[in-house]
Amino acid sequence: MKVVIVGAGSVGSSIARELLSHKHQILLIDLKPEVIGRSGLRGARWLVGDACELSTLQDAKLEDADVVVSATGDDKVNLVVSLLAKTEFGVGRTVGRVNNPKNDWMFNDSWGVDVAVNTPQLMTALVEEAVEIGDIVRLLTLQTGVASIVEFTVPHDSHVIGSTVGDIDWPDDSTLVAILRDQAPITPTRDDVLDGGDELFFVTTIAAEDGLRALLSPGSELGGQDGNGVLDHSADDDGFDG
Repeated sequence: MKVVIVGAGSVGSSIARELLSHKHQILLIDLKPEVIGRSGLRGARWLVGDACELSTLQDAKLEDADVVVSATGDDKVNLVVSLLAKTEFGVGRTVGRVNNPKNDWMFNDSWGVDVAVNTPQLMTALVEEAVEIGDIVRLLTLQTGVASIVEFTVPHDSHVIGSTVGDIDWPDDSTLVAILRDQAPITPTRDDVLDGGDELFFVTTIAAEDGLRALLSPGSELGGQDGNGVLDHSADDDGFDG
């Protein structure tokens, strides 16, 4: 995969280092030539120039890139680069770094941003993930703020323990995509039984997050139960829709 990263500071360099370790082709664009020597990146290509200038992006052959990552410390630059990448070069996927949370609302498809990464928001989510067992934690906002990836750690006294994935009537627009158990990822099926300590990862619309929170909170009733709280399997179909 060909990835162009704009901004070779600590964030851009870290992304490049990780992608290089996975054998991707990396081009970094930065205004300061001195960052090349101090980056310590082996195998990356470099272009010194202003990524807000169309000529610089043309020199970078942006039309050949699979992904463009705008990782500078300036939100204006990240927005302009994302917009040019989409409108002028037809790049399939753009990722924009949000430095100031107040600017988060602008990082959407109007500015050519497919995925906005709000570093303070992500750090907050990681902190919450560690301490807020039993609550829905949003890890990442996707696709113009409509969808998100959220995580729920099953408490050891949760009412969902012992239920299978297929027993639960998950909210519309929410899909269980992975279960992390004992540090090992599991691709969920209808027959997987939930246990205390499981980390459940969902792709969901932001509007559906409240429904997930209500379903998984203590005292709620699982879908598919009869009036006595006994799971009724008679209505189960053969498919698994998350």
